[in-house]
Amino acid sequence: MPLFTDQSGRTISLDRPPQRIISLVPSQTELLYTLGLEEEVIGITKFCVHPQQWFRHKTRIGGTKDIRPEIIHSLQPDLIIANKEENDRTQVEQLFPHYPVWVSNVATLTDALQMIRSVGDLTGKAAPALSLAEEIVRRFAVLDTPAASPRTAYFIWRNPWMVAGGGTFIQDMLTRAGLTNIFRDQNRYPSIELESLARSGCELVLLSSEPYPFREKHIGEIKAVLPSADIRLVDGEMFSWYGSRLLQAPAYLRQILDTLLP
Repeated sequence: MPLFTDQSGRTISLDRPPQRIISLVPSQTELLYTLGLEEEVIGITKFCVHPQQWFRHKTRIGGTKDIRPEIIHSLQPDLIIANKEENDRTQVEQLFPHYPVWVSNVATLTDALQMIRSVGDLTGKAAPALSLAEEIVRRFAVLDTPAASPRTAYFIWRNPWMVAGGGTFIQDMLTRAGLTNIFRDQNRYPSIELESLARSGCELVLLSSEPYPFREKHIGEIKAVLPSADIRLVDGEMFSWYGSRLLQAPAYLRQILDTLLP
């Protein structure tokens, strides 16, 4: 019986390619779609908005951190795909005795590429997964970074204000785009005071569309503290989704870099 080791170090066994898959992670749900697993995926979360036809028609098993075990049990999956950061550890561990659960742990583009290839192996889609990973590598390889490295803050939340720090996938994406994350020495997603930005030499502020839905009205709050900075709204999926959306990320990052203030 084939054995598969996930990115948390756990090993699961599958006697055949799974026919009833539940995804607990939006970016990995989109990956499963890209790999052509239309019939096999039977359950997704309420945040799995891509592709829209799956969001409208697939069974929703709750949120990423508040899954509904009774719905999962009713679906009787033969594979569940979860993530260390995005899902609640206790909830996921409660599924271990009942189903094969493969857990990803993605903090860098390298991790994401490994995840893509591994999910391909798990689901009988090794060849398209390998091709996908190779194309992502190719597109990132031609992403030119700016000569300067703007000092950047990437906001993910408001009240309290929270930013992406070190050890995150967002941090790796910022680095690959040639941006210097001023909070890279702080772990994960620290809370900050806006006043600290004025003392940080921050030149670029990116307000993400998720998990907090920043809008134009929030730019003024930061502009009041940091009047000389370039402040802009960005698509959070392009910085934090680590599945097949990575195909689009380099071109999106290029658009941002091309319009940076000199």
